[in-house]
Amino acid sequence: MRTSPPSPETLRAPLTVEFPFTRSLGPVQSAFLTGLRHRTLLGVRTSDRKVLVPPTEYDPLTAEEIRDLVEVAPTGTVTTWAWNPSPRPFQPLDTPFAWVLVRLGGADTALLHALDAPGPDHVRTGMRVRVRWAEERTGAITDIACFEPHESNDGHQPAAHTGRFTDMVTTLTAPARLDYTYTPGRAPTDYLTALAGHRIVGERCPSCRKVYVPPRGACPTCGVATAEQVEVGPRGTVTTFCIVNIKAKNLDIEVPYVYAHIALDGADLALHGRIAGIPYDQVRMGLRVEPVWTEGARYPDHYRPTGEPDADYDVYKELI
Repeated sequence: MRTSPPSPETLRAPLTVEFPFTRSLGPVQSAFLTGLRHRTLLGVRTSDRKVLVPPTEYDPLTAEEIRDLVEVAPTGTVTTWAWNPSPRPFQPLDTPFAWVLVRLGGADTALLHALDAPGPDHVRTGMRVRVRWAEERTGAITDIACFEPHESNDGHQPAAHTGRFTDMVTTLTAPARLDYTYTPGRAPTDYLTALAGHRIVGERCPSCRKVYVPPRGACPTCGVATAEQVEVGPRGTVTTFCIVNIKAKNLDIEVPYVYAHIALDGADLALHGRIAGIPYDQVRMGLRVEPVWTEGARYPDHYRPTGEPDADYDVYKELI
């Protein structure tokens, strides 16, 4: 038991959270996206005769379902804008551009998209623009590659449209992605650094005296800062567990396998770990286990039985 020494440089790691989001489309959104594939821009007329682009499925005033589709112009007026000097991956353009709200001819609302312009001095509210269509169109908002400056008059009147096309788009799958840099902080950095040396450390709360692993720099119960570092384990006790029968993508572990809560000796909080070295149907509460590191690994690969007698239930019942 000792007070934490000065931490090494705080760890940092780039992380990406990404998953596909799929939804079915109703008649309005289906017509709008299919129209884009055919270079046709559709809006919807509301009860007060306003034309909404992009179209909504319900009237914002009455909440009634609306399907009165109309075609609007591929030209329009910039109502407001913001310059983007450093485009991120997967944005519409890979060179600096402006995010713009464009009120298309015949529409009463504005559509958000990118404007291809040489610089912010070439963008202004009230400027006239037109759609630049993507060469390959699939029935998505990306069928509009971007807007571009274009001098034209705004005399377009919305025309009724059936919303019917060949090969209607009925579902939409869009990637949801978040790129960020994770910095764990002082206490988790100490924990991860110790793991690299095959040691497991927690921190003791100065108030309730509980030892938390992994440490977070503060007691989750008392809310006070923690600084006293305590080495725990490496052996521990299985408090509860589950048998995994569905193979995870990109995880090279054969099913079934066991994932457990493990209360390390000297810790007051159970952590997660995979149990191996024993048939999955022989894992049980109270089983005594120890970590197994593979060569060069920062984390234990799994926990295996120590061969000790099972722990008494009263020893770990508060950590289930």
